[in-house]
Amino acid sequence: MNDRAHHSVRLRGIAAASIALCAAMALTACGGSESTDSPASPSSTPSQSFVTPSASASESEDPQAAHKRAVLQAYNRFWEEQVKAYSQGNVTGTDVAKYAAAQALSATKRDLSELRSQGIVTTGGPTHATSVDKLQADKKVPYAKLTDCLDSTGWKFVYAESQKPVDMPKNRLVRYVTEVEAEKWGNQWKIVTVTPQQRSC
Repeated sequence: MNDRAHHSVRLRGIAAASIALCAAMALTACGGSESTDSPASPSSTPSQSFVTPSASASESEDPQAAHKRAVLQAYNRFWEEQVKAYSQGNVTGTDVAKYAAAQALSATKRDLSELRSQGIVTTGGPTHATSVDKLQADKKVPYAKLTDCLDSTGWKFVYAESQKPVDMPKNRLVRYVTEVEAEKWGNQWKIVTVTPQQRSC
C-alpha cells in the first residue's frame, strides 16, 4: 500500500482523521477533535456487545453504575456497527449513525470513502478492554470519557475483488490505547471522538 493510503485517513477514529485506517495501520497523524454538532434525540436499545466492560460496581455501590453501563453499551454497539460498515465498504444497512456523531461519524464516512476508492474492505474485527474514566451525567449534555485497549490483530484489510490482504507497515501497533469521548443526545449516548494513542497497552 502506498504512503497516501497509509497516511491519508486519521483513524483518529478508530481512529484522527479516520476510524479504521490508523487503527489497522501505522498510528501516525492520528488525533481527535472537539464536537461542534448540536445534540439530537435518537433512542435505541443496545444489544449484547463485544467490548469488555470494566465498570462492574453495582448501583448500590456506585450511583453512576447505570450510566456507565449505558455508555459502554453504546461504545460496544458503535464498534459492532463500524465492523459491519467496514466489511461492506459503506454504512448502508448499519446503525453507525445511531451510535456515532460529530467527528467520530464524519471520520468513519471519510474512511469508508477512502477505502472504497481503493477497493478495500475488512474481515474479522478488533477486540476491546474499555473503562469509563470520567462521567458527568448532570451536565446539560451528559459527558463521558473512556479509555480502550484496542487490539486490531483479528481485524484484516483485504482487497474486495481478490480478497488478498492489504500490505501493512511492519512496525505498526496492533494493540494500543484509544481515548474516547461520548455525549448523551436525548436518550442515546453517542460516541463523538475516538483518538488512538501512540502507545501500546
